[in-house]
Amino acid sequence: MENSLDAVLRESEKHHGHVCPRQVLGARMGLLAGDVLGVSLHQKLKNLMVFVETDGCFADGIVAATGCTLGHRTMRLIDVGRVAATFVDVKTERAIRIAPSATSRQAAIDLINNPRSRWHAYLEAYQIMPDEELFNIQEITLMFLVKDVLSRPDWRVICERCGEEIINEREVERDGKTLCKVCAGESYYEVMHTVSTAKTLTSS
Repeated sequence: MENSLDAVLRESEKHHGHVCPRQVLGARMGLLAGDVLGVSLHQKLKNLMVFVETDGCFADGIVAATGCTLGHRTMRLIDVGRVAATFVDVKTERAIRIAPSATSRQAAIDLINNPRSRWHAYLEAYQIMPDEELFNIQEITLMFLVKDVLSRPDWRVICERCGEEIINEREVERDGKTLCKVCAGESYYEVMHTVSTAKTLTSS
C-alpha cells in the first residue's frame, strides 16, 4: 500500500466508515514510526509491533498505516486510556512512544480559520501540522521482552483445572499444576452457570 497520509486515510475509512481526528493521529503516528525506526511498513516479515494505549478510531488509523493487527499478533492493547502508542522494531527491540503534544489541540484551533467546529479544526489541522508540533516522541525501554510477548505460536498445553487449551505460553504454575490465568485467579469474568450450547443460551 502507498505510504502517504491520503492513501492511509482512504484505507482506514473503508473499515471505519468515516475519517475522524483520532484516526488522523493514529495514521500519522504509524507513518512517523516507520520513518524514525527505519522499518518498512506492511511487510509480511512482522518486523514492527505496536502497543496501543487505547482502542477505537485511533487504533484503526494505526492499523491502516502500519498493517499491524491483533490477528497478525503485531498489535497489543494496553488499555490505559491514552491516545498514544509504542512502536517496536522486533529485530532490534528499539522502541519509541509517540503521543500528541500537550499543545496540539490549541495549535490546531489556532491554525484553522473559521472552522465549522473544534472537531473539524482538529480533523483538518492534524493532517497538515508538522510532526514536531503535533507529537512528542520518546525513546523508551520496555518492561518486558518482545520475544516473550510473541512466544511460540505452536505452543499448546492444557489447563489442569478447567481442561481448556492454553496457547502462546500464557500458562502459569501454581502448586505444581499448570493452569490458565483464569484458573490461577487472574480472571476478567465470573461464571454464573454453564449451558450446553449457544442456542440454549440465546433461548434462555
